[in-house]
Amino acid sequence: MSTPVQVTGGPTGLIVAELFGVDQPTFQGEGPSCGCPALFLRLSRCNLTCSWCDTKETWDWLHFDPRVVSKRVSVAELAAWAFSSPVDLVVITGGEPLIQQKKLIPLVEEVLAAGKRIEFETNGTYVPDPALLVDSVRFNVSPKLANSGVVEEHRIVPAALEAFAASGQAAFKFVTRTVAELDEIGTLVDRYGLDPVYVMPEGTTPEALIDTTRALADAVAARRWHLTQRLHVLAFPNPRGR
Repeated sequence: MSTPVQVTGGPTGLIVAELFGVDQPTFQGEGPSCGCPALFLRLSRCNLTCSWCDTKETWDWLHFDPRVVSKRVSVAELAAWAFSSPVDLVVITGGEPLIQQKKLIPLVEEVLAAGKRIEFETNGTYVPDPALLVDSVRFNVSPKLANSGVVEEHRIVPAALEAFAASGQAAFKFVTRTVAELDEIGTLVDRYGLDPVYVMPEGTTPEALIDTTRALADAVAARRWHLTQRLHVLAFPNPRGR
């Protein structure tokens, strides 16, 4: 069962799990910008508990100590880190980054003023702050399906999905295992007017990813949806921090 999370007030700075892409260059691995050079700011904390989550260190306090796997970092430090690289795409991911969206606004403003662009990776359960719905900011919204093991009332928030759909700044990406799950995606797409739609096969090894991709490809093509990949799983022997 998921637990609502709020991060407001308190100490300054954002709660960060990891930063990567500066010392060891990497790519955006999923969605519309797949293959583009990117920097990654991974924020800690999440309001969902997906069974297949590959970043449980951002929320699973039964197995991780938040004092060890996260730290507070100031906006000034994060901006300096982003500016230290010529790469123009900064991906803000998690966890669920929009838990901290109020504190993200000053960082977003600084990064955009420097001529960079931003993509948020979000589970689509938080209505985006209007201050983030600006040019050069995009949202890769990944509503969770029943395969996540999270009850629907926690993983599907109509007001948030409707806000993203109306923004014109979002793409909708679904982690999928089987052809049968495409019907579940179709129901959400029709109900909330989600477009464009990206289907991302689930898999934590190249072999598993290839198998799932081949199982889904024809059915995704028949629906005229996009098929995206988990590039980091295919490209790097150890994809963590890449």
